Amino acid sequence: MLSVGEKFPQFKVKATVSNDLNTAFVDIDNNTYKGKWLVVFFYPKDFTFVCPTEITGFAEVNEQFVDRDAQILTGSTDSEFVHHAWRTHHKDLNRLPFPMLADVKRELTSALGILDKNEGVAQRATFIVDPQGIIRFVYVTDLSVGRNPAEVLRVLDALQTDELCPCNWKQGEDVIKVA
Repeated sequence: MLSVGEKFPQFKVKATVSNDLNTAFVDIDNNTYKGKWLVVFFYPKDFTFVCPTEITGFAEVNEQFVDRDAQILTGSTDSEFVHHAWRTHHKDLNRLPFPMLADVKRELTSALGILDKNEGVAQRATFIVDPQGIIRFVYVTDLSVGRNPAEVLRVLDALQTDELCPCNWKQGEDVIKVA
């Protein structure tokens, strides 16, 4: 699995960005959000149980990420059409404010090293990538355990200070100053 300090891999995938079939699908690659922080989180499968709780959890705090010049991207190994059906038919995903990446060829999940060997799906993995394309944070949980979007936001805040941040540090608190 790629880790902190490594370059996020080159990619180009279809993404689902709306429920309107005329505008639902776009190509997204490394240059789409050039100069922004990226928060890229993968989940195992559409139409499952834990995944929509995480996606809606990130959607609820999306504006806080936007305020920090960060773009959220989510994705799985499902197709853009499956993403579209799920968005359209799941009330909590209907107005999702960020793209859903469709890694159907499993190229991005394989390059990241997060393709689950037993299930053949994306692991529940989160990456924070800085504007230079460097991975600054990686967070992976078991397929059965959801993430905490507030913790990902807290870490983004800490990374953006470019300072030493103690355990449980929150935005606005003192950072560590080395004499």
